[in-house]
Amino acid sequence: MLTRQLGQNGPAVSALGLGCMGMSDFYGPADRKESLATIDSALEAGITLLDTGDFYGMGHNELLLREALAGGRRERVFLAVKFGAQRTPDGAFIGFDSRPTAVKTALAYSLQRLGTDTIDLYQPARLDPAVPIEDTMGALAEMVKAGYVRHIGLSEVGAETLRRAQAVHPVTALQIEYSLLSRSIEEDILPTARELGIGVTAYGVLSRGLLSGHWSPERSAGARDFRSHLPRFHGENLDHNLALVETLRNLAWERSVTVAQLAIAWVLARGDDIVPLIGARQRKRLDEALSALDLHLTESDLARIEEAVGPQAAAGDRYAADQMAILDSERTPAPGV
Repeated sequence: MLTRQLGQNGPAVSALGLGCMGMSDFYGPADRKESLATIDSALEAGITLLDTGDFYGMGHNELLLREALAGGRRERVFLAVKFGAQRTPDGAFIGFDSRPTAVKTALAYSLQRLGTDTIDLYQPARLDPAVPIEDTMGALAEMVKAGYVRHIGLSEVGAETLRRAQAVHPVTALQIEYSLLSRSIEEDILPTARELGIGVTAYGVLSRGLLSGHWSPERSAGARDFRSHLPRFHGENLDHNLALVETLRNLAWERSVTVAQLAIAWVLARGDDIVPLIGARQRKRLDEALSALDLHLTESDLARIEEAVGPQAAAGDRYAADQMAILDSERTPAPGV
């Protein structure tokens, strides 16, 4: 397994990470046995970075990982955990809480569910607009000093927030959506992360399945699949985006690879400081993703991909309007910032 350093001063982790969210939530029912088998296969393949969140299935995902890592395998992995998203018993989202007291409470519960003494990378899932980032970072820094957290991360924050956070305590990694269809970080956020020596863990590298090569116009997301609320999966937006996928399929065919492998390889090629997170729920999808590590894209390949799917090529936002409104990473910087 190839490795990449997570940030300028962070640890080496596998060049691909496994995002475990779909094994518990958001994409409809998952097969528990297959989920555990997929995690097992990932570990055997050399994947060390496992990404979860305390709100994935309201604790279900952390308990699943605890089971998967039993038998002394915890020390073989780098556990990344997000926190702060608030949910009701029926699963509805009701905001974010990153107050210092909430940070410490959420951490205590995650440590218990995961069955571990330390979390390798702990990160608020979103910026809490009611809490200065300096306060949240201060609490996280206390937990690092106490030994409960090894590294601090952030998720879906803008360049200004990155700078403010870094002034309090070193940020090891920024988790943010990045794919051929989601490239807004290239203008300001990615250059700032690189300036500050902050690594990037990229989620959504297959754009929630659009770039998997397996989505079709006839397929619809079920009631428990949050893609049913995403603009890119509806009407003319979907038709447009799937047409882009077919263009990529032709390029992939020339290299004897799949669309998914081409899309993952493209993210890998964007820089050694980027670690794509693969949201595979099945072993066959994991195997497909792992093969992207063997695909070296030439300058000609990259130029043709850029011509086929440019920075503004996607139709529709990556989230519904209410979700886009709360993303610090999508806010337009004030003049002069």
